[in-house]
Amino acid sequence: MSAKKMLTGGLKKIASAPRSKVKKGPQAPPLPTGEFDAIKKPASDFFSAGFGKATIIPPDLLRRKYYVAGYNINNPAKGILDIPHAHALWLDDNSGRGAVVFVSLDAVGMLKKDVETAKASMAEFLEEKGCRNINIICTHSHAGIDTMGLWGPLPKTGRDPKYMEVVFEGIRQAVESAYKDCREGSFYLGRVEVEGMQKDIRTPEVFSKTLTRLRFEPRDGSRDIYFINFAGHPETLGSKNSLVSADFPAYLRKKIYDTNRAETVYCVGAIGGMITMHTHDGDKVESTKKIGRDLADFVLAIKDEEKLEAKVNYLKQEFYADVDNFVLMLAAKTGILKADRHIQKSSTYGYVLKSEMTYFEIGSLSMLLLPCEIFPELVFGGYLSAEESATGLGPEINPTPLTEIAGEKELLVFGLANDELGYVLPPNDFILAEGIPYLDRVRDRHDRNHYEETNSMGPKTAEILADVFEDMIKTVRAVDK
Repeated sequence: MSAKKMLTGGLKKIASAPRSKVKKGPQAPPLPTGEFDAIKKPASDFFSAGFGKATIIPPDLLRRKYYVAGYNINNPAKGILDIPHAHALWLDDNSGRGAVVFVSLDAVGMLKKDVETAKASMAEFLEEKGCRNINIICTHSHAGIDTMGLWGPLPKTGRDPKYMEVVFEGIRQAVESAYKDCREGSFYLGRVEVEGMQKDIRTPEVFSKTLTRLRFEPRDGSRDIYFINFAGHPETLGSKNSLVSADFPAYLRKKIYDTNRAETVYCVGAIGGMITMHTHDGDKVESTKKIGRDLADFVLAIKDEEKLEAKVNYLKQEFYADVDNFVLMLAAKTGILKADRHIQKSSTYGYVLKSEMTYFEIGSLSMLLLPCEIFPELVFGGYLSAEESATGLGPEINPTPLTEIAGEKELLVFGLANDELGYVLPPNDFILAEGIPYLDRVRDRHDRNHYEETNSMGPKTAEILADVFEDMIKTVRAVDK
């Protein structure tokens, strides 16, 4: 019997089995409420910031099978188009509380268990140097090497432990370099509306065109550091690509550096549902390079900026997410995915995964780091009506949009931060196939494809995220008062 038939047979067996609500073993312990690490007034008139980067390419790439992640399974890398990196920003508001670190990783995603391993490998250094919070945020490149496990020769994992050591070492080197690079200076917030580069390929057409740039300008006149957020899937090389690449962010960063010698930490925003980039006719490689360069032109064109007060406050909150997707549950159980399951009787199959989200205030800027690819309408609003939705249910069953919860229209959302829970969809447009749900795709009553459901945790995730964020904002407001 083929591996595919074995896997399908196993999934059918699970799908037809009754959903048990009771599992043996200790229940998942309650998670503590996070504390808002905040000051009301800055203690300094300047930030300290540094940039670091390191490659995440295995030395034996062409002698050992490593799988390109993001499209097809069992697609071994055949070469290198450009070098994926870990990029790090070390940021300190000089309040005496310590620094925060943002790492941007040229990878499709990293599960929380690997994120925690990476953080643990730097624990002594971070404590010694006074870092109070670190975040690992993936760019979601669909041409990076598999860091999750889903793109190998199923039922075998595509996640190679030797490559993960390369990734962990790259993160460590980038963070250490960022600390050594620290300089005093000012942080500026700028935004630009990007026209004609994105598209939303799933109804409704809701997405942010705003590219946000945080620019660190050092007092000594040395190079700037850019911290960029933009909503667009880095998948422009296409599904036939077998070359390792960071996709268009590589060429955005290069154009910025070549133009003014600024270094860039690039992160994605709300890209679920599906926010991708307009590609150009002809060669995919040249199209990808052009997209990166064109987007860099928008970055470089930003003129109007707001100087931010030297104040970095944050609240980190861990939470449990129900695993309704039995395909992902089986992948975790068999080791395809490197994830720890926790027993919880009230969940669909008796298991939950522990994840996290973090809220930041940098000066006047509010930021939310999410562990997923969230649909933009869950952030900004714009839900489908009952007549338009797949289920025939109205928007009233969907959670309050995150910007409304925050009371902040310009809440800056980062995706794929410190975990990857997959797509998070509005409940009123969430449907599954009757055959093998979460494996078979389905078309709805409007003949729309519902692919994203198969790569989601389930219909409850949106409400869970909104509830957790609402509690976080209540904690923030209580401290503010």
